Amino acid sequence: MKFLDLCKVYIRSGSGGNGCISFRREKYIEFGGPDGGDGGGGGDVWAEAVDGLNTLIDFRYQQHFFADNGRPGAGRQRTGANGEDIILKVPVGTEILDEDEETVIADMTTLGQRVLLAKGGNGGWGNLKFKTSTNQAPRRSNPGQEGVERTIWLRLKLIADVGLLGLPNAGKSTFLAATSNARPKVADYPFTTLHPNLGVVGVDDAEFVVADIPGLIEGAHEGRGLGDLFLGHVERCAALLHLIDGTSGTLLEDYQTIINEIEAYGEGLADKPRITALNKIDALDDEERAFLKEELERKAGHEVMLMSGVSKEGLTDVLRVLRQHVKTTRKREQAIDEVEPWRP
Repeated sequence: MKFLDLCKVYIRSGSGGNGCISFRREKYIEFGGPDGGDGGGGGDVWAEAVDGLNTLIDFRYQQHFFADNGRPGAGRQRTGANGEDIILKVPVGTEILDEDEETVIADMTTLGQRVLLAKGGNGGWGNLKFKTSTNQAPRRSNPGQEGVERTIWLRLKLIADVGLLGLPNAGKSTFLAATSNARPKVADYPFTTLHPNLGVVGVDDAEFVVADIPGLIEGAHEGRGLGDLFLGHVERCAALLHLIDGTSGTLLEDYQTIINEIEAYGEGLADKPRITALNKIDALDDEERAFLKEELERKAGHEVMLMSGVSKEGLTDVLRVLRQHVKTTRKREQAIDEVEPWRP
């Protein structure tokens, strides 16, 4: 199944049914009076976050979603049927944006969350509603209200606890395969990963979700390589794991490239808790490990961990540090939500 995380959708709610002009006509009843019913309401357009979806691929094959119109009213005071609603089923983590691709209409972060995107038109009044003491035989009714038509964008941001950062071939997919049941593609050429992968990682009887995104290169924020299109998938992460290829001859430059790219991207990524790990140490001897670790710590200004996705050396220590960061960040976010409730 192909991965799709951004799509354009056209929606339209149903129009209301027209009111009816009708008069009661029965044998032996001389003055029947008006009995035209109201039109039915048009159907609404809703978005709902559902389980079992992790891509927007369904919206590649259907971009137009139109709710049913309301039925017109009828005589004998009969109201028209309401139009059927239509529901856009989206994965948890989907942002719904206005046509300008900037205004956020809704952020679907909770399973079962429902948002009204377009309200259906009201049904028109039949002539029965216009009867008064001075106008006992009205010959007028209201047309149904028009539905709402709009264009929206759906942007998926995967819900994960930890995001992996690094240049192509830094060992991100190998790390995910070694620590979870995910089976991302692993090969010895750049940009092996073409779309994000998720894996559930366990350590010390605790589990958290790790997101592997395609590698970044210098100038990714300008569209080079695969660009920074997939960085949105780590915006919701509680912590970031920055993997650096220990066998690279440009270790410090590789580190700075990723830092520059996440700072250029913005959205608070540079401020998130970040663990830096020197990967592929199985190809280094003890002297090389110590020297590269010292150089990288001097450059980064914080501790650098050593690990290998192939030999699994140091993996458990890295996972434990990540778990602690995730726990601390989620607890802080929960406290903020309780102190400052959301307001429209």
